[in-house]
Amino acid sequence: MSETTLDVRDVPPSERHPKIHDAFEELDAGDVLTIVNDHEPKPLFYEFQAEVEAFDADGYAVEERGPGKFAAHFPKQ
Repeated sequence: MSETTLDVRDVPPSERHPKIHDAFEELDAGDVLTIVNDHEPKPLFYEFQAEVEAFDADGYAVEERGPGKFAAHFPKQ
């Protein structure tokens, strides 16, 4: 298992989801994509849950690492 971290805080909002989907697509099964964002990415979680078959929603976790800094873990099955 490996973890890839993608900080999207400086990415324009309209480009965030495509960039995240591309990064997730490149993972192997069992890997985790950690997204660093300026807010809790609940809409992204729901989008992945509905549209990405390889997303392990049960393994999803998010932690607040400070003001305006959230880390969300998107595991791939």
